[in-house]
Amino acid sequence: MAIQYLKRGKSEAERSEDDTKVRGIVEATLADIEARGDAAIRALSEKFDGYAPDDFRLTPSQIEAAMQKVTAREMEDIKFAQAQIRGFAEAQRASMTDIEVETLPGVILGHKNIPVQSVGCYVPGGKFPMVASAHMSVLTASVAGVPRIVSAAPPVNGAPHPAIVAAQHMGGAHEIYVLGGMQAVGAMAIGTETIDPVHMLVGPGNAFVAEAKRQLYGRVGIDLFAGPTETMVIADDTVDAELCATDLLGQAEHGYNSPAVMVTNSRKLADATLAEIDRLLEILPTAETASVSWRDYGEMIVCDSYDEMLEVANDIASEHVQVMTDRDDWFLEHMHSYGALFLGPRTNVANGDKVIGTNHTLPTKKAGRYTGGLWVGKFLKTHSYQRITTDEAAASIGAYGSRLCMLEGFVGHAEQCNIRVRRYGGVNVPYGEGAPVAKD
Repeated sequence: MAIQYLKRGKSEAERSEDDTKVRGIVEATLADIEARGDAAIRALSEKFDGYAPDDFRLTPSQIEAAMQKVTAREMEDIKFAQAQIRGFAEAQRASMTDIEVETLPGVILGHKNIPVQSVGCYVPGGKFPMVASAHMSVLTASVAGVPRIVSAAPPVNGAPHPAIVAAQHMGGAHEIYVLGGMQAVGAMAIGTETIDPVHMLVGPGNAFVAEAKRQLYGRVGIDLFAGPTETMVIADDTVDAELCATDLLGQAEHGYNSPAVMVTNSRKLADATLAEIDRLLEILPTAETASVSWRDYGEMIVCDSYDEMLEVANDIASEHVQVMTDRDDWFLEHMHSYGALFLGPRTNVANGDKVIGTNHTLPTKKAGRYTGGLWVGKFLKTHSYQRITTDEAAASIGAYGSRLCMLEGFVGHAEQCNIRVRRYGGVNVPYGEGAPVAKD
């Protein structure tokens, strides 16, 4: 293979060192919330956001007051975005059906899709107010039928962000808290004197939020590890450098540690894109952030073939993958590890982030190898059940179960089966032995 890196980001060792620092801070913070509850989250909110109200939960009148500050145009745009996201989520929900089948005469098996009973939806808002994250989490949970939806977002300039509050409320949140970062995630999962804990946490966030979710997993469910934004552009010479550079920097502006990677089989396009990135960073208003991400986490990878491009892309397993080639559907067919695909030059990651209808809470840090992104199905638990309706079925299945339990040495298990073989099949199975094979 002849894979060439024209630019590399931080090494895995350097990234791991950064993660270790974050891990220690988060662990201490969650322990503080566990020990001191409301006092801890108040101190953390004051420290990080300069915000310490009498109550972090918004009242109906406060929600209404915040929404009054949203312009008519902004409100219409939010409604449009929520309509797209709701429509796709409803279609996904319709694809998940309860089933009941009779696998043998008198043996009924089934499963039911049951909503998680409470969920905490985190909406980031530190550097940028992520209004769309409210649609992606709150609204999708609402479509799933979650009966208690809690949502938290940090204050912006010392107050609730009006558009975020509008999106949370319109999306279906039952409780809205003006609380940010790992303290919000910790409060929703652990609970405090004034916040009842939830069963599940969802939503993207910075490295501290993602690490808090990781440490809380098991105590509560989580959607996935959704850390700092990642983007990848897979491109050949069917597109130009301006398009590629724009798509890379469009995601690099998220934060100082947002990986942006381009994979191409055109050295000419790679060189031109590197030059175009330098040009755009001179005029991009968010260049202060984007330039640091590109400097520390940006990568330019040149491959000899499409097969090599595919192998590199699957190995990196990026959150967002923009594919702009002469064979986009080939990549759709063969890629197996990613967050979401954006196929062709007409669409882009920002569409997915804000409005098109697919969910933008996606796996990062190679988690796309084993999970997809947030969707309505993440809020549903599939629970199985069984029923036996005839004596004959109870005795038949029981006899098989008895012998298989004895094969493993589980005598108590076998007796659960044997008592039914005796009662419903009329067979006197000696205690602690496997049931005999039925005679034809």
